[in-house]
Amino acid sequence: MPEYVVLIVGDADRWWTTMDAEQRTAGYAEYGRFAQQLTERGHRITGGAELHATSEAKRIPGGGGPVTDGPFTETAEQVGGFYQVESDDLDDLLECCRIIAALGDTVEVRRTVQPEDRPA
Repeated sequence: MPEYVVLIVGDADRWWTTMDAEQRTAGYAEYGRFAQQLTERGHRITGGAELHATSEAKRIPGGGGPVTDGPFTETAEQVGGFYQVESDDLDDLLECCRIIAALGDTVEVRRTVQPEDRPA
């Protein structure tokens, strides 16, 4: 079964800096509904996590330079979390992702490279 990573991209720190407790609770409820819909519709969540604030990120530049603090890029959009999902129905997976996209963050879905995908 193909495996996908569902990336939640946006203001990764918004949940904790601009939302009150009621808004966060409602948002997390939608993430719960998303997970429930995935399961009910035959998709299989195999991993995932919400990520801590971008201020806790560490960066190693290409070429192996020194480790620095902060996010990878200077942008307002960062990855705030991800789901790893096995699915035989990409169209339906994308439809489920609309649940969390409705909260305001961009959702990017990418198929993972499997051993059989690699050239011999």
